[in-house]
Amino acid sequence: MNIMTENESQQSKGHTTEAELPQSAPDLENAHPADAALHLENLPLEEQVRAVSGLPVQEAADSIVEMSRHDRIEIMRNLQPEAAAGLISAMALDDAADVLEELGYEHRDILLKYMGTEEAAEIKSLMAFDPDTAGGVMNTELLVLDEKLSVDEAIQLIRKEVEDKEIPYYAYIVDDAEHLVGVLSMRDLLLSKPRTVLGALIGTQSLISVTFDVDKEEVAHLISHYNFLAIPVVDYSDKLLGVVTVDDVIDIIHEEATEDMQTMVGAASDETVDSPWTYSMSRRLPWLTINILTSAASAWVVSLFEGTIAQMAFLAVLMPIVANQAGNTGQQALAVMIRQLAVKKLERKESWLAVLREAKIGLANGSIIATLVLGVVYFMTGQLSLASIMAMALFLDMLVGSLAGASIPLILRALGRDPAQASSIFLTTLTDSFGFFSLLGLAGIYLIG
Repeated sequence: MNIMTENESQQSKGHTTEAELPQSAPDLENAHPADAALHLENLPLEEQVRAVSGLPVQEAADSIVEMSRHDRIEIMRNLQPEAAAGLISAMALDDAADVLEELGYEHRDILLKYMGTEEAAEIKSLMAFDPDTAGGVMNTELLVLDEKLSVDEAIQLIRKEVEDKEIPYYAYIVDDAEHLVGVLSMRDLLLSKPRTVLGALIGTQSLISVTFDVDKEEVAHLISHYNFLAIPVVDYSDKLLGVVTVDDVIDIIHEEATEDMQTMVGAASDETVDSPWTYSMSRRLPWLTINILTSAASAWVVSLFEGTIAQMAFLAVLMPIVANQAGNTGQQALAVMIRQLAVKKLERKESWLAVLREAKIGLANGSIIATLVLGVVYFMTGQLSLASIMAMALFLDMLVGSLAGASIPLILRALGRDPAQASSIFLTTLTDSFGFFSLLGLAGIYLIG
């Protein structure tokens, strides 16, 4: 492929609106990678490949990294192996590992053969880590300085190496065995006296780092908690392995929020409007099948009270109100609990205190809503007994909805599953079944039986 080389990386050009996006490959050279990626995603595959092939290597690589997963997989698979390998080589090591992981074994092995031995080995070492851990999202292109260096020696070394490193927020100080002993910000380093030894600068610094197997969500929480721009990743002996930067954290938070929102209703965690429809169908169909089976449980509950409904048809009008109100109550509790689990690791005691809190909210809201419904149904029907039964069923189902919405994510977590995974389906089944059972059961006992 006719991909040109370029030594300098893409500079930030300022944001452009979608209407102003470049319409040809030459225009893409002057666009920010994120804007170029957006334009490329709107092109047919053949034109995507042609546009990428006409860009300088670095700019093409930066743009592909910013594209959606499905689009960049198709582009990389349709480029000549030499060209695709060149793009991989131009990416940051963590991005290169991610793209190769997405391509699958066959394409991955082909592209690695076209790359330099040392570079391929570095990427393979990153791919060996679990992608959902600190090791899986870290970058190994960081500034590492020996503690015996002086400040002026360190600055000279940084000037030589900074071009090939990840954004240099910090310099990481190591001993002779490459154990992490300190972290210095660029500001502290530049303001220090030239002859000061780095070991003296860090003193008895309290280090905050993570081991390579820490969940990436926990890494994101730590960077947010401490307001860091990056956090070092070490092995169990404190040997420095890499660094997770704030731009990685933004991606992690975005991915986790999207995953929680989509898996909660049974969609694929990585699905977008650009995903192949067959991929989306295959991920949604199993949960839709489960949903129809669980809905059958609600229908079975209703069938048990067929005679009750036949004798008092107005109950059929009230049934959806109970189910929908309890469902909405449960969804509120569910959303709060899933969000809390996403941003903070709750201990057992904290978890059940959160459930108790939702129960209190359900009791309070249920009491108020039930009182309002009592008045409305009595006004419409003139039957105090029917209005009372409706109010009681609504109150009970809203309480159950609150408890279920808060508890289902905790139960799924205890079972080793994603707390958000199709939790909405289970919640709806529970609130519908209990709502129908409570309304029709009370009506059968007190009105008809």
